[in-house]
Amino acid sequence: MSSTTTTTDSVEAPSRSGRVSYWRMLLRDKVATVAAVILCFILLVAVFGPVLLGSEANAQDLTRGNKAPLELDGWLYVLGTDSLGRSILARIVVATRTTLGVAIPAVLISLVVGSVIGMWAGYHRGWRETLVMRIADVILSFPSLLMAVVVLYVYSPSPRNIVIVLAITRIPIYLRTARAESAELQSRVFVDAARTFGAGSFSIIRRHVFPIVLPTLLTVATLDFCYVMLAESSLSFLGIGIQAPDVSWGLMVAQGQNYLQTAWWLSFFPGLAIVIATVSAAVLAAWVRLATDPAQRWRLTVPRRQRRRATPTVTQSVTQTATEDAQ
Repeated sequence: MSSTTTTTDSVEAPSRSGRVSYWRMLLRDKVATVAAVILCFILLVAVFGPVLLGSEANAQDLTRGNKAPLELDGWLYVLGTDSLGRSILARIVVATRTTLGVAIPAVLISLVVGSVIGMWAGYHRGWRETLVMRIADVILSFPSLLMAVVVLYVYSPSPRNIVIVLAITRIPIYLRTARAESAELQSRVFVDAARTFGAGSFSIIRRHVFPIVLPTLLTVATLDFCYVMLAESSLSFLGIGIQAPDVSWGLMVAQGQNYLQTAWWLSFFPGLAIVIATVSAAVLAAWVRLATDPAQRWRLTVPRRQRRRATPTVTQSVTQTATEDAQ
């Protein structure tokens, strides 16, 4: 009995001691911390890398064509060179800005547009919800990548058109998520109370619905970032994405496919950058899902040993307490 009580107190302590810092929770999860550091490093490379290595990415030297990694002196050639003697490392650094410059705006546009329309439709219900959901069903009826291929084949495959096409194809994901969350929240007691005291629909959505829906939307956006980045890489690989002289990770993989047997590093290192970025974003998305959910947040604040010894009854009580605190 005493051991159960001790475990219960230690498990419930993080929830009852006030708000837990997200920074501390992140530092307690080593895997999520490494993923966050990698993503921050990639973002810094995208911001400052082209300024420092932009000229080196286009510097050609045919005498150094297709040199293997570590075959040439100098840190710029640590990853080898391409057929024109350009540094693979410098080109990957410059390509980072192009890839993120497509993925981040596409995710932000689809997130803002989809969440606003979804919360509006879910709160008002009726014909608004029906109309919005039918439009979302029409967009989802076409495979997003196939739609992007068709549109970019008809129009010029510029970075702006890629962002617009990918954003439109991803809007239904956020729209359906926000609609489902707001439709469930609009019948809650605190929403009814705000409506009774004369609060308008816009004020209720902004003050009561949006803060609760936001954690779910952020989790979806983090995962969707992986998809958009892979979609841009796939379009560039097919030749209808980023066009030369611009460079992206996917375009570098496509340009090196003809040299896989003789110069494998041309496609390997850009592909490795894509894998590292997507895996890091997926790991961080899993952490965000737990950190922003009051019913699951205790898993990040309780030591792993105590988590293993916690009984199902204790887990259920902690979940109930966290849910009450969130409400």
